[in-house]
Amino acid sequence: MHILHEQIGAPQINVKAESKTSAVLTMTPLPSGYGLTLGNALRRVLLSSLPGTAITAVKIEGVSHEYSTVAGLKDSVLDIILNLRGLKLKKHSKGVEVVEVPFTKSGKITAKNLKVSSDIEILDPSQLITTCDGADSKKKMYLRIEKGVGYRLVTNEDNSNEEDPEFMLVDANFSPVTHAKYSVSPARVGGLTNLDQLTVEVQTNGAIEAENALKLAAGMLQSYFELFNQEEAYSDEEFTTSFDQIKRQKESQEAAALANAEAAFTPIDILGLSQRTLNALVNGGITSIEQLTATPMSQLGQLRGFGQKAKTELEQVLAERGYTLQPSKQNTKE
Repeated sequence: MHILHEQIGAPQINVKAESKTSAVLTMTPLPSGYGLTLGNALRRVLLSSLPGTAITAVKIEGVSHEYSTVAGLKDSVLDIILNLRGLKLKKHSKGVEVVEVPFTKSGKITAKNLKVSSDIEILDPSQLITTCDGADSKKKMYLRIEKGVGYRLVTNEDNSNEEDPEFMLVDANFSPVTHAKYSVSPARVGGLTNLDQLTVEVQTNGAIEAENALKLAAGMLQSYFELFNQEEAYSDEEFTTSFDQIKRQKESQEAAALANAEAAFTPIDILGLSQRTLNALVNGGITSIEQLTATPMSQLGQLRGFGQKAKTELEQVLAERGYTLQPSKQNTKE
């Protein structure tokens, strides 16, 4: 971590989950340039490396290629495939599953018509696949559903290696993240005004919660960077730090401040003042010698029960012990 964090403190991370599918991450303060570095890395992993579910192949009885039409269906095969690519699904296991979609005489076929197993969740049952208008109800459509990562582009080699030639292979986008955007805005800590604030907006299709997507992406980046430190990690102690080091430094400063506060408190009881004078000081909120010596006599004279006798006694006791009162404003002017 940048050595500057010893001065500005560790970054504060706030994740606001607007819904299960939408979240906004804010991270600040960061050294100048780190907002761009971290934001770009997170965005790339979010869009390309999180596991998701997609349809990878389609088979329609009596259809040999995607440029065909099917009697009784209002959509072309190409339009049907485009609709299928937009289905929001969640598959729990890694294996391949083939699901069946029956045709009807008339009416819409939506995602809820998919005959899936318990391993697959249909996240949006209302998504349209096609519309039937006099279709043959004996015909069926079969979908190959897989869980994967990234974007899979179908090649000629894939088509030639396909065991079932009736299946039409489909380019698949497995990413559950539908939107990932980051922005960097200025931040400041004290007199430092050239710091960064990183904001990352994430939306998913529901296969993974947006907040978990951010955590998974950050964990994946961390796992790669840890490869550099598996044997002998290199660090420059003068220009790098860590969260643990910042935490220990903060705890040490707090402990030192508490110790100084305790050491700087000397109760006025040890002065041996009369009870009347002591009560006047304590009732006025003065309980230590440090407070007493920092208070001018003109202010002490305003305390209830603190008269000329108490003033004389206090001056005598303080003089015997080598203490002096804070000079009053009037005396200072003179």
